[in-house]
Amino acid sequence: MLTIMTLIAGVGGTGAGGVLGSLFRKSSNRVISLLLAATSGVMVAIVCFDLLTEGIETAEGFAGQSAVLVVSTAVLAGLGVVALLNYAIDRATRSEVPHTADAGHPEAHDDIDELSHIDHYNQHAAAHDPKRDLWVAGVVIGCAIALHNIPEGMSIGASYAIGTSGAESSALILAVLIGIHNIPEGMAVAVPLIAGGMGRLKAVLLTAASGAPIVLGAWLGLWVGDIGAVGLSCSLGFASGAMLYVVFGEIIPQSVLMYRSKVPAFFVIVGLLIGLCLIYL
Repeated sequence: MLTIMTLIAGVGGTGAGGVLGSLFRKSSNRVISLLLAATSGVMVAIVCFDLLTEGIETAEGFAGQSAVLVVSTAVLAGLGVVALLNYAIDRATRSEVPHTADAGHPEAHDDIDELSHIDHYNQHAAAHDPKRDLWVAGVVIGCAIALHNIPEGMSIGASYAIGTSGAESSALILAVLIGIHNIPEGMAVAVPLIAGGMGRLKAVLLTAASGAPIVLGAWLGLWVGDIGAVGLSCSLGFASGAMLYVVFGEIIPQSVLMYRSKVPAFFVIVGLLIGLCLIYL
């Protein structure tokens, strides 16, 4: 069940984005922006009111009053690992794009194409570079998304490892939300691959494959969670930290840059309320 859920979230989400990218060749729009904003709100609710609370309750059995510190340390570890992955990817590819390589450019991304790494494709296309360079840009984006999917999968696996009656439902909800989050990322991979001369079907299949590592992350989260109370609390904390980075470092900025308005902020709150209802009703 866990493998099926994560396959749908990873391969299904990026694959759906690949199909949309092959048909419309458009990387963003306002509808996707609001969908991502609401999705991020639900994710925050599940992380804060389900995964973290369960992690603290589990840690109380072996750490007592230090349970919060144990889980907080695991959260920071999750944040740190994903942040380092993003830093490594950005640093390795930053020099390829003149706009972001400019000394006066802010450290934070100020354009949706930068955040999704599709700026590599745009630069090559604007310079009328060979199709091979466009194809390479698509591969770079796909590798970045594949790396991001591992910690995202851990959140699903850690949620599943709780073993309570509602654990499977929480894991399923997270899988659906991550799948939605992967749709625009799949679009960002498929567009340059197709522009680089790859056939539509092959581009969609390769795009879908970039979401497959989420299964490895899910297995890792489940395995650590099955070790015992210590493993479960640490797994939940680590996965929560990873998801919080994805939400606040990627999904919400992506949503705002797509819409360039404060409207997505209200949809984040709506998503948060939806998440509360899903957890407690």
